[in-house]
Parts: sequence; C-alpha cells; structure tokens
Amino acid sequence: MVLFLNDIGTSEVVLILVFILIFFGSKSIPGLARTLGRTIRQVKDASNDLQSEIRKSSNELKAGLNLKELIDDTARDIQRPLDQYAADIEDVIKRTPINSMPKQRAVEATPPVASTTDTPEISEAPKVTKAPKVPNVPKVEPIKPPSPKNEPTKDSK
Repeated sequence: MVLFLNDIGTSEVVLILVFILIFFGSKSIPGLARTLGRTIRQVKDASNDLQSEIRKSSNELKAGLNLKELIDDTARDIQRPLDQYAADIEDVIKRTPINSMPKQRAVEATPPVASTTDTPEISEAPKVTKAPKVPNVPKVEPIKPPSPKNEPTKDSK
C-alpha cells in the first residue's frame, strides 16, 4: 500500500479527498472512515492469528520430532561400530606374533664374558622333527587292458 503512495503527489491526494467529499457527502465520511478502520484492524488481527497458529504448529512439530535426540541417537549408532573397529585395531597392534618373539636363553650360572675376537655369535640351530610314520599300504598293480588277439576284426566278418 505504501508503494503506490510514493507515486502520488500532494495535489493528487487533495483531488481524491475532494472527489470523496462530493461523492459521499460530509455526513457519511466519518462513518466510512470508522468502517475502513475496523476492516483494516480485522485484517491485521486475522493475519496475526494465522502467524501465531503457524508458529504453534511448527513448535509442536519440532517438539514431536525432537531433532536433538534423533541426531544424538544417530551419532551413537554410527560411533558404536567405529569404536569397536578402533578397539580391534588396537588389540591387533598390541599383539605380537609368536614367530617374532625373541628366543629366551637359558639362565647361565656365570655372567657372559665379553669376547675379544670379532667373531659373530652363532644362533641356535632349529630343532628338526621327524616326519610321522606312514602305515604300510599294499602295493596295487595297474589293470592291464585285454590283448587284441582274442577280439574279432572287421575284416573277418
């Protein structure tokens, strides 16, 4: 409403007021102004009521959804497997394979003497285990095909 009043000058406003005075008369103008004022007030009240209803419904919707709790639940659901994976990885890192563990030397009665020669130390030889004994299995000879002497040939028929 303010936008179209920017284009109207003072002389145009005076012309509109004179036209209203002539058309409606001086006695009906105050009643007309009251009616116009009430109508504008009712439109504003209806607009405010509509805005407040929209705000209430959006607040109820937000309370019903409870986005904060939903986000927290989702974060926990995602975090739980990641924590488990991290714990599994830490367990694997902490464990050392049996083959990589250093061999323990037998406890000696006397402390080791430093060698004066530059010979490298000889490590212990690995233990040799015998293969398990296989039970005696009888020897099987292959089956020989029958000799062609006994079979009739095509020419003899």
